[in-house]
Amino acid sequence: MKKRVLAGMRATGRLHLGNYLGGVKGMLALQDNPAYETLYMVADMHAVTTPYSVEELQSHRREVLIDYLAAGLDPEKSVLFLQSDVMLHGELAFYLSSVMTIARMQHLPTFKDKVKQYPEHATMALLNYPLLMAADILMYKADKVPVGVDQEPHIEVAREVARKMNAQYGLSFPEAIRFATEGEYVPSLLGAGKMSKSVEGSAIDVTDSLDEIEAKLKKAPTDSGKGDEVPKTGGVANLLTLVELFEGVEAKQKYEQQYVGEGIRYGDLKKQLAAVIFKELQPIQQKRAELVADSAYVDSVITKGAEKARAIALETVNEVRTAMGFRS
Repeated sequence: MKKRVLAGMRATGRLHLGNYLGGVKGMLALQDNPAYETLYMVADMHAVTTPYSVEELQSHRREVLIDYLAAGLDPEKSVLFLQSDVMLHGELAFYLSSVMTIARMQHLPTFKDKVKQYPEHATMALLNYPLLMAADILMYKADKVPVGVDQEPHIEVAREVARKMNAQYGLSFPEAIRFATEGEYVPSLLGAGKMSKSVEGSAIDVTDSLDEIEAKLKKAPTDSGKGDEVPKTGGVANLLTLVELFEGVEAKQKYEQQYVGEGIRYGDLKKQLAAVIFKELQPIQQKRAELVADSAYVDSVITKGAEKARAIALETVNEVRTAMGFRS
């Protein structure tokens, strides 16, 4: 039997390079592998766990799905759907919450980070974010989840929930593992942390033009371009990581040698990097323009994907309802 894969991205804005390298590329690799059955969703329910705009959510949920299609995800090979079109995710998350303690959720580093970021928005939805993610994964009995390394704590919660539900109710949820991708951690342009939709100026969107990419890279912090040792952290280190991701390790090594030698001319580096990034994104942008012009096709993908996902989800939720005593 084929193994199942489930992945999703929050509907909080257009996809950026971090999403593309850390998520979509892995999703594409698994989609084209005949050993796997792939389900890819737009995680719009997850978007409400932090402050959001209703109008932007309505737009973003569709835009992310279009980005999926533009990047190469194929509705003939994968089930593509909007999470909120399968509201059984919320029901399953509630059932899963019965085997996890508040203390366990509060101790997650991701929860603590978000509370610091949004001190006035420490809601139950935010606390239960990992349980909704666990429901997403367990709903489709996924074996692999192509997400970045920062999501490993949430994958561990899903494994823990699976073990507890299996032991307590005699269910057979698999313990999913993270599928690592080459660009699983794409650094921020600001010099600290990773690219993020929620941090202004930290990311390059997959829809950015060459001029926009150049402008964003120009703002990336650097130093004099010369020193005894290549920085391991900060703006220069992040810039060199982007060079490695898009131009290869040899290009990165060339700049490292320049840094401890004659010095790096960051203007040239950033211009070259912008051109390489845009070259990779250009086919995606061209495909995206075609999809935006064909709204009927996008609508059909959303409708058919929801139908396929709901059929699988209902089967799983009925198993859980029966095991927990809600069905005879």
